[in-house]
Amino acid sequence: MKKVSKRGSDKPRPTAPNNPRVRASAVAGMFYPGERGELQRQVQQFLAEVSVRTPRPKAMIQPHAGYIYSGPVAAAAYSQLQQHAETITRVILLGPDHRVGFRGIAAPSADYFETPLGRIPVDQEALGSLEGVVLFDAAHQQEHSLEVQLPFLQQVLGEFSLVPLVIGSVEPGEVAVVLRQLWGGDETLIVVSSDLSHYHDYQSARRIDAATTRAIEHFDSSIGSNDACGYQGVRGLLQVAAEKGLQEMTLDVRNSGDTAGPRDQVVGYGSYIFY
Repeated sequence: MKKVSKRGSDKPRPTAPNNPRVRASAVAGMFYPGERGELQRQVQQFLAEVSVRTPRPKAMIQPHAGYIYSGPVAAAAYSQLQQHAETITRVILLGPDHRVGFRGIAAPSADYFETPLGRIPVDQEALGSLEGVVLFDAAHQQEHSLEVQLPFLQQVLGEFSLVPLVIGSVEPGEVAVVLRQLWGGDETLIVVSSDLSHYHDYQSARRIDAATTRAIEHFDSSIGSNDACGYQGVRGLLQVAAEKGLQEMTLDVRNSGDTAGPRDQVVGYGSYIFY
C-alpha cells in the first residue's frame, strides 16, 4: 500500500491513456449474470417492479449479495435515480473489505472499472486529492461489495465517473472525513454498500435488522459489525448526513429467506435513501 499522491487542483483532468488500466469484473457470472443482455434484462425487471417514488436521493445504503437474493431490495433505491440521470455525473462508492484485511481506506490505480455493461471511468483526480486514503489495488481486485452496485448504476445513470473506495479496518470518523471531502452537490451521489445481519434464523434476523433499521432512521451510530457488515461506512454516512441536515427514508428491508433462500440461516438486506 502507498499513500495516494495529491495533485494540483488547477490541473485539467487527464485524458484516457492509450493503454488504460482496467479493473475487470471479478464476480460476473456468480453474483449477477455474466452476459450483457441477460444482465440488462434482470436489472430492468427488478427496477420495473418498484412502484414507490421518493425525493431525489443524495446518498443511499445498498445491499451487495447475489442479485437473486438482494437485487429486488437494491432496486427500491436505484429506481429513484432514473429521473435524475442527467444531473448525476459522479458516484462515490464505498464498501467493506471481505477478502484482504488491511488498515485504512483503499483507492485503486485503475482508470476504469468494467462490467458486462461496459467500462466506467474512475475519477483519479478526485482520488488523488483525498487525505486519509491509500493506494491498494489488492483490496479491489476480488471485492464484490463495490462491483455488484455497478450494473444497477450503469442501467439507471448511463454515463458517470466513479470514485471507488474499499473500507478496511478504520474508525467510522475516518470514513466521515473522506465523505466530507467528496460530498459535492447535485452532481454527486453517495452509495454505501452494506448487508445487514448474517446467518441467523429467519425470525432472529428480522428482529436484529429491525433494530438496525431503527438506528439508521434515527442517525444512531451505535451500529456494529454484528448488525451490518459495512458498519463503518454506514456510521460514517450517518454522521455526515446528520451534519448536512438530510432526512432518511427506509424503502425495503428483507432477507434471503424472503427472496431466494432457505430460512434457517439468512442474510439481511436493507435499502435506505437520504435526501
